[in-house]
Amino acid sequence: MKWLFGIVAGLALAASVNAQEIAPDALIKSVTDDVLDIVRKDKDIQSGSTKKAMDLVEAKVLPYFNFTHMTKLAVARDWRQATPAQQKVLTDEFHTLLVRTYSKALTEYKNQTIDYKPFKMQPGDTDVKVRTEIKQPGGKPIQLDYYLEKPDKAWKVYDIEVGGISLILNYRESFANEVRQGGIDGLIKSLQAKNKSGETVAVKK
Repeated sequence: MKWLFGIVAGLALAASVNAQEIAPDALIKSVTDDVLDIVRKDKDIQSGSTKKAMDLVEAKVLPYFNFTHMTKLAVARDWRQATPAQQKVLTDEFHTLLVRTYSKALTEYKNQTIDYKPFKMQPGDTDVKVRTEIKQPGGKPIQLDYYLEKPDKAWKVYDIEVGGISLILNYRESFANEVRQGGIDGLIKSLQAKNKSGETVAVKK
């Protein structure tokens, strides 16, 4: 399931639609279909080109993620200990870790398909959940849910759940342990080490 956590997170948000003019469920469906089409046709990505996959992630994914909010939620109460400079470094390193994961996942994409679940939203809602399901040939479907917020004019993802497991909660415990052992600087060094080694996101089972 490791590849799945990164692939759909990376695939689900990207590309050539205006987030300010489309509902969150329609946004996810439109851009997911667009990016999957790119991956299916790109022989370099299919052959494992990490650089090509990272270029795709940088160009298509990042504008639709609120990395600062995601990092703040993952670091939780320890975020208040961090100086503005440390907060920026934490956000940048967490960003890099996720980009590596998404890029690796893109190179592992095969024949999975996505089922989009019914979506309900009240007028004026600024925090919503979009539900989807990944169907794998020969395997059980896996639930995939996106949490989006609209802090201003554009929808942004701030958390993802795969099989009921939250990206944010998955990291919160390990981040807290790093801070207890070495403070905010210890957490920063740990993230930097993971990025240097090329480590990617793994969801607890």
